[in-house]
Amino acid sequence: MNEFSHNIKLTSLSLFGFSVVGAVLLAGTFQLTRPSIEKSERDAKIKLIAQVLPAGSYDSDLVKSAHPLPADPLLGLRKPGEYYPATLAGKTSAVVLEAIAPDGYDGEIKLLVGIQPDGQLTGVRVTEHHETPGLGDYIDIAKSQWIRQFDGKSLDNPKPDDWKVKKDGGKFDYMTGATISPRAVVKAVEHALDYFAQHKAELLAQEVNHGQ
Repeated sequence: MNEFSHNIKLTSLSLFGFSVVGAVLLAGTFQLTRPSIEKSERDAKIKLIAQVLPAGSYDSDLVKSAHPLPADPLLGLRKPGEYYPATLAGKTSAVVLEAIAPDGYDGEIKLLVGIQPDGQLTGVRVTEHHETPGLGDYIDIAKSQWIRQFDGKSLDNPKPDDWKVKKDGGKFDYMTGATISPRAVVKAVEHALDYFAQHKAELLAQEVNHGQ
């Protein structure tokens, strides 16, 4: 019995030791790879922001110029996010807001929404989603041009009652059998425009860093 108890203790200690070593190795690996992961995420975000804004429309470093956004239901943010003011020759040319469509088919759909000072959209891009592959993922620019239909739109174009997919009586296209994802994105983009309209003065007044 004593030998049995001794063996159990040895086994438990061995398992504990392996767990500690494994945790240390994982933590060390994370610390080593973290800089490269952060750089990859930053590069991916820069590319998406560049797609949201027209080429040649800004000369500021948008990522370095990021400002905090408070959690706000209009943006779908349950925790603070960021926005990116853009300038050209010292004049504000646009802002890019982070927003979330909380009611996608399979969870949140994260967005970047570019807006000019006059409230016109410069572009919208999906940065993260978990929609059904081959169906709901057509909201992704890498798989479809669907997202480009927001270019040039504003709160008045189309009219408020038309900020819906065509199935619901609105102006926005959708794919048959996959209505939930575009419906969520259309609503989130309209809400982002509402947020911009309500906070326009402060969003356009922020200082930015120049030099990309």
